[in-house]
Amino acid sequence: MFYFKRYWQLVIVVMSLMCSQIALATDIPCPAELAAKTNQLRIYQIMVESFVDGDPSIGYQDGYGTSSHGGDLQGVIDSLDYIKSLGMNAIWLTPIFDSKPIPNQTRAMTRLDATGYYASDYFKIDPHFGTLAKAKELVEKAHKKGLYVFLDGVFGHHKSNIVPSPEGRLPIGPAEHVSYPQSLPFYEEVIRYWTQTLKIDGWRLDQAYQVPLSSWVKLRQTVRAASQSQTYINDKGQQVHPLGYMVGEDWSQSQQQITKQVYGNRHQVGMCSAFAFPLRYRLVEAFAVDENGVSHKGGKWLAQGLALQHLLYPKYAQPNLMIGNHDLVRFGDLLQRGRIADPDEPMYWQRHRAALTFLGSYSGPITLYYGEEIGSEVPDFEDKVPSSICADQGLCDDHVARSPAVISGVNGTLSNHQQALHNFVTKLMHIRSQHPALYNGKRINIRADPFVFIDYKYQHNDVVLYVQSMVTTHQDITLSQSEIASKGALQDLLKHTLIRPDQKGDYHLPLAGFQSRVLQVMHPTGQLPVVVHQLHSLHYQGVMGRCDNPDIAADSKGEPLYLVGNFPDSQWKFNQARQFHNKGKGLYQLVFTEKKGSYHFQFATPGWHHQYTLKELSLSPGVAGKVKLGGYGQDTVAVIPKDGRYVWSLKFNPNTQEKVAVLAQCPE
Repeated sequence: MFYFKRYWQLVIVVMSLMCSQIALATDIPCPAELAAKTNQLRIYQIMVESFVDGDPSIGYQDGYGTSSHGGDLQGVIDSLDYIKSLGMNAIWLTPIFDSKPIPNQTRAMTRLDATGYYASDYFKIDPHFGTLAKAKELVEKAHKKGLYVFLDGVFGHHKSNIVPSPEGRLPIGPAEHVSYPQSLPFYEEVIRYWTQTLKIDGWRLDQAYQVPLSSWVKLRQTVRAASQSQTYINDKGQQVHPLGYMVGEDWSQSQQQITKQVYGNRHQVGMCSAFAFPLRYRLVEAFAVDENGVSHKGGKWLAQGLALQHLLYPKYAQPNLMIGNHDLVRFGDLLQRGRIADPDEPMYWQRHRAALTFLGSYSGPITLYYGEEIGSEVPDFEDKVPSSICADQGLCDDHVARSPAVISGVNGTLSNHQQALHNFVTKLMHIRSQHPALYNGKRINIRADPFVFIDYKYQHNDVVLYVQSMVTTHQDITLSQSEIASKGALQDLLKHTLIRPDQKGDYHLPLAGFQSRVLQVMHPTGQLPVVVHQLHSLHYQGVMGRCDNPDIAADSKGEPLYLVGNFPDSQWKFNQARQFHNKGKGLYQLVFTEKKGSYHFQFATPGWHHQYTLKELSLSPGVAGKVKLGGYGQDTVAVIPKDGRYVWSLKFNPNTQEKVAVLAQCPE
């Protein structure tokens, strides 16, 4: 009887493996089942070395940033209940693999070791953070609390003293940028080892642009196969496979570049998810300033950013939105950099709520960097610190956010303002978890202007309005029933109140400065709102919109002028093909066949001796814009909605010193 049972058990196992192999052979890159789960991700990012010191006997005690650098795995374990109670359902740990010192190692290298991003042994836990047993304890406890666990994979570079894998493999090529596909076997072994050993749920992939797209295809397949080969018991007592989520880091502000390097296309799918850096910059520019001080963007800026994701990413893409991370300046410090608000002012906390509500209302996976839920900032830091001294002070923009964590009930007590924001985020994450329209819904923009942003979001019978004030002053918004396809009351999900239409069928919504409202449409009409947005022609009337103006003789004394930006043919280089031609009377033009996309650029002479940009830092086809002197961090953004021949025009008026720019599609 025993052998009979064992026989059928073996048959079942073999059939299961065969089914898995068949499924993998067909390679459905981004299956709907996985997409439905990953859109629900509410990830809490932890910079391990700067987070919480749970074991004073270990830790680096030195690193980049302003923390004590004593963070470890025990500190993460101690914080799991806090993270779960906040409403998050996943954690991402920055690298925890061993970084071994080299002879005569400098302090700078030791500080890099603390980050984990230059590992020596990909198959050992860094003893500064803990042990393998402690890592297993962390993952098992997280799973029992309903938290996914993602590790940070650095598959494009490593420390010079790299250690062979258990099977004797090594990455091939230079340590600072390994070679592919030769290095694939090593990193595939890394994926299999940690998925089998810890049963992790996936990976955040550092500097994804270092790995060619064809190799991401292979690594994605390896993650999926490894995840399907393992199971664990989740918080509901169910036996489940690790999620197998992958999210790539590509810092480009160009959606088309992220697509090329990370997402790929339907013929060659790389990853299914990448961080939404272009939208993140629009988010902070709308609610605070970016790291270069760019701000004062209204609702249209947000709406355009969301629309660009639909326009420029492949359909299967799941951009992961965040406000900040360990390489960016904290949102609270950006508010102070822009001279917008300090922590002792109500608007500091109101703008935090606004940015967090935009995040919580976003369709797709989201990531919250530790401390954002309590409005963390770095005291006495706001302006950029000179690069010659910032590292010694821990105040460079690319590491200043690695500040001490304050975890209520673990290592600190929250102020009244911090506790109030924490409570708000907890409520917001709960609302998000209960409404598929928020995390997985399609969207229709109702309004987007300098004053307000309103999105209609729907998923089956779940319909939610996200209403966001974009100004500091009070305003009253009126929406008609037909405008939002509603035939009954709206429920304010944040305030638990009802808003009923008046006798004319209008809803009246008071909005305080930068107030956010999340309103459930209790009785949808069954029809979608019909919104008519005013469309501008891509053409421009007059000489600046013509593509056939004749050149005049070049001025041998003048410097040539170029269009310099993140265009695919030049990538911020002075490309001869993008030199302007003198048309006379102060007009300079460039005609070029452009691909649809969002581009950052400035007008410049060689060596950047002279730079010009748009006053509004944006240029729309068919609309003239005023020009000012440019400079670092003052790029203009132009959105080209479709492929075609376009003319770029720059007009200098010698009498008034006024300069005007136009981008227009060439007449057919």
